[in-house]
Amino acid sequence: MQVNQPKDISHFHIVGINYKKTDAAIRGLFAINQDQYQQLLQTAQQAGLNDLFVLSTCNRTEIYGFAPDVEVLMNLLCDAAHGNRQVFKEMAYHRTGEGAIRHLYHVGTGLDSQILGDYEIVGQIKSAAKFAKGAGCIGTFIERLVNSVLQVSKLIKNETGLSSGTVSVAFAAVRLLESKIPDIKNKRIVLLGVGKIGRNTCKNMMEYLGVRNITLINRTTAVAEEFAGTHGLQYAPYEEMDAVLKAADVILVATNSPQPTILKAHLEGTQPKLVIDLSIPFNVAADVRELPHVEVVNVDELSKVQDETLQKRLNEVPKAMSIIEEHMEEFLYWFKMRKHAVVLKAVKEKLTEIHAREIKEQKNGAQYNMEDMEEVSSRIIQKMINLMAGKVRKESEKGDLYIAMINDIFEAGVNQE
Repeated sequence: MQVNQPKDISHFHIVGINYKKTDAAIRGLFAINQDQYQQLLQTAQQAGLNDLFVLSTCNRTEIYGFAPDVEVLMNLLCDAAHGNRQVFKEMAYHRTGEGAIRHLYHVGTGLDSQILGDYEIVGQIKSAAKFAKGAGCIGTFIERLVNSVLQVSKLIKNETGLSSGTVSVAFAAVRLLESKIPDIKNKRIVLLGVGKIGRNTCKNMMEYLGVRNITLINRTTAVAEEFAGTHGLQYAPYEEMDAVLKAADVILVATNSPQPTILKAHLEGTQPKLVIDLSIPFNVAADVRELPHVEVVNVDELSKVQDETLQKRLNEVPKAMSIIEEHMEEFLYWFKMRKHAVVLKAVKEKLTEIHAREIKEQKNGAQYNMEDMEEVSSRIIQKMINLMAGKVRKESEKGDLYIAMINDIFEAGVNQE
């Protein structure tokens, strides 16, 4: 009897790039859209890899999964993104085993975010793993790990001040507007792109700046129309974008298009403007900065906008780290016991096989009350299993050795490589 052993975490890796070593332009080259993600997962399956997921946000692109080595995952990511592999390799970081597990906890709780405690990453991890699971590329280990990370993230949010106050890219844009344009209520504002970041930015502008003179433009006009109707704003069809942009004083771009949406021609010969690009890759063409009457600010520059709540969040980091370590230890214990459980299950099946054989021989021999004998012998088997499991649990440092001996003694057939 051959039983499959749980994966070895020494083959669990993460490799990626983030805001710490790369600017938004380089990150944009390796951003993974949904079509590229689908293709990456299909390629992985063809290569025999079926336990991985990709996290691609404005601040990072990372791939987590089981593979013979980290190069395999790096190649998958670079091929899908069509980015330069050598550039990625020079800028990338990677972790393996417990280091990779801890990294995901740090990312999922906002400890590794460009803005400390940014809670939006939680939904992005959940969506990324769900997409991979839908394609058949998430196994028990990663699913359990992601669920643990999501639970810990919620726990840290509720029990610490790591995410207290309002600090995000969307809010940083509002703080920038507040400092640069004191009379913002008298300015004509255009929001191009009514996705999640666009909506958050718009809500922050209304709440903190009290502005209402906002015109929404979206490729799907119905989306802009619905949001505008709900919040008492204006909207314009995408086809009228040129005229609306020329008349605007402030333009916020959150289109997340693979190509620039705002071109130099859109803003030539107009009054002074402030353009805030919230997209990755950049959706404002680079040569727009050549226009003397236009100031362009992108997400990397927004991250430099400081907020007084950041120091308060820094003070909460030790408490958050303690919660992570506690739950990571629980996760690793689950993994270790799951590995042991496979052997114990195989041993129980082996004992049951012996038990059945003995009962059969007894039936051919002396007269016994078979029901009583079967009940007693079944209890004996379970007691033996409980004793072995208890010993392994108590002597955790010797657990692997005990399990290996049990596996060998009973010839359970579990591959422990």
